[in-house]
Amino acid sequence: MQEEVENRTVNLAISTTKLTARGILRLALKGLAYIRRKSQESAMKKPVGKQTIQELIGQNQGVTNIDIAQTDLKGFEKYARKYGVDYAITKDKSVLPPKYLVFFKARDTDAMTAAFNAYSAEILTRNKRPSVLKTLHKLMDAVRDLPTKVATREKQREQSR
Repeated sequence: MQEEVENRTVNLAISTTKLTARGILRLALKGLAYIRRKSQESAMKKPVGKQTIQELIGQNQGVTNIDIAQTDLKGFEKYARKYGVDYAITKDKSVLPPKYLVFFKARDTDAMTAAFNAYSAEILTRNKRPSVLKTLHKLMDAVRDLPTKVATREKQREQSR
């Protein structure tokens, strides 16, 4: 009887150990499968916003391009992100001075149109604003004239006393 109990105890310990090893192995395999699935999902995910030209063309949609001045790149990027337009900026070195080309595409033409309307409206309002330097030069000229008038007025006041 004692031997039978000992044999059953040993068999229980061995089967529990095997079950635990199998469970750990199963868990590890499921973990690896999860990691592979997530990496495949991230690889298939389309990039959004600023991209390389290869990524932009690889989306199998029509790509359009425009010329843009170097100073206005950040202004365009702001509106492209706001309206969800995918774009790639390249420098055309074959022309002197080099030009910047913006290749872009959007999910629908309305988003693209809205982005360019907002961008062109900003450029137009920027051109209509008065020049700060011109205003500053006018004020500096006015200040140059003031001290001589003030000094002569003070002299006249002192002389009249």
